[in-house]
Amino acid sequence: MPVRVLLVDDEPLVRAGLRAVLEAQPDIEVAGEAADGAAVIPLVRQLRPDVVAMDVRMPLLDGIEATRALLRTVAEPPKILVVTTFENDEYVYEALRAGADGFLLKRARPAEIVHAVRLIAEGESLLFPASVRRLAAKYGESGGNRAARAELERARLTEREGEVLRLMARGLSNAEIAARLVVGTETVKSHVSAVLAKLGARDRTQAVITAYESGFVAPG
Repeated sequence: MPVRVLLVDDEPLVRAGLRAVLEAQPDIEVAGEAADGAAVIPLVRQLRPDVVAMDVRMPLLDGIEATRALLRTVAEPPKILVVTTFENDEYVYEALRAGADGFLLKRARPAEIVHAVRLIAEGESLLFPASVRRLAAKYGESGGNRAARAELERARLTEREGEVLRLMARGLSNAEIAARLVVGTETVKSHVSAVLAKLGARDRTQAVITAYESGFVAPG
């Protein structure tokens, strides 16, 4: 089955460009479009996309609030890929903290756009880990977020789970973590699932942000 994508951006040219790039791929289908975050929830319920590619800045409801609303009201929400003009944007970091799975620059090359959608849909690796680390260093409360520290303490990660979380923060995929730890891929998947469950994280991105903000992993 192809990866179904919902495009949400107030600029028609951006939506048209993304549609052209994505629909050229045999394994990706553009399920629909919207011009503002306010339309996301009804369209997600109607179209059931796998990924929502959403502008972070929109006039009525921006990508941050749309992400929060979507995750709060939809039982099985799609993956959320924030699309932005500026990489080092506090809005992007806030969207990731709100629950977005990754971000993509509007000036990205077609191959990067396709890779981002596929990677977000698979959920087995962190998208642009170095950029997430820079955002956490610039805008995150590295080691100073009491909620994140308390969450990590409550999680009581095992030594191996902590090791897996550190490797996740470096952007390693399940297969790469398995090779590094000399274990099977299924074993790594089990560890990743345990880490996410214990941290109450929706996905790798949120787990890694908690790791940075709690001081468990240094973002610098």
